[in-house]
Amino acid sequence: MTRRLIIAASAWILTASAAPGQSIDLASSKVVDLSHAFDANTIYWPTEASGFQLKQEHKGVTKGGFFYYSNTFCAPEHGGTHIDAPMHFAESRWTNSDIPLDRLIRPAVVIDISGKAEANPDYTLTPADIAEWEAAHERIPDGAIVLLRTGWSARWGDKKAYLGDDTPGKIDNLHFPSFGAEAAAVLVSERHVSLIGVDAASVDNGPSKDFLVHRVIGGANVPGLENLTNLDQLPATGALIMAMPMKIAHGSGAPARVIAFAPR
Repeated sequence: MTRRLIIAASAWILTASAAPGQSIDLASSKVVDLSHAFDANTIYWPTEASGFQLKQEHKGVTKGGFFYYSNTFCAPEHGGTHIDAPMHFAESRWTNSDIPLDRLIRPAVVIDISGKAEANPDYTLTPADIAEWEAAHERIPDGAIVLLRTGWSARWGDKKAYLGDDTPGKIDNLHFPSFGAEAAAVLVSERHVSLIGVDAASVDNGPSKDFLVHRVIGGANVPGLENLTNLDQLPATGALIMAMPMKIAHGSGAPARVIAFAPR
């Protein structure tokens, strides 16, 4: 297949996955990686007993005279850039492998609360913030992916700065911004979003102990993406998101590679 045919086929797939009337011209689009790499420094929830582990099985020339490289890895479902399946906090809802692909490939809107989060690290998105965003842009389309830019991805790599506390096993002193429960209810009940995501450690903010956002979106069969990055490279509207989690059967979540196609 020629390069032109490959591009045409890719453009058809993206057009078919986007909202009616939206298409992606790959020649005039930039591809933005919204994922952190997984390694020994990947940040996990403080209650996780272990993190990402990569063990080398072989690297070098084999007895047959050719080079061969292979590893094994082990990791909790929830850490690094990953997806929370609805059943993570809502019984009898979709598990990771149940989530329809068309929920994971959608047009995105980006709501920027980084200024408010800088002033208040525990800030949560409110319905008023949604109304303010819609006044400046347009009503959030039904079925869209809503990404929340807090600016927290700039802290990635420094666990204490990112989570607010780096004490193993402790979650009583975490501080980072995210969605608020009332805003989440608006997004799932009135805007019928397919997915929400944030560039912080959780779709609930750090001080949350009841995880209402997880429960609201999970009950509505809406997955959540956590620990995204590079949201500052996306426009408020006009990007198409592809969120591809590892397909773990019956999983409560999974590591994910999340990319965006955005206008240049």
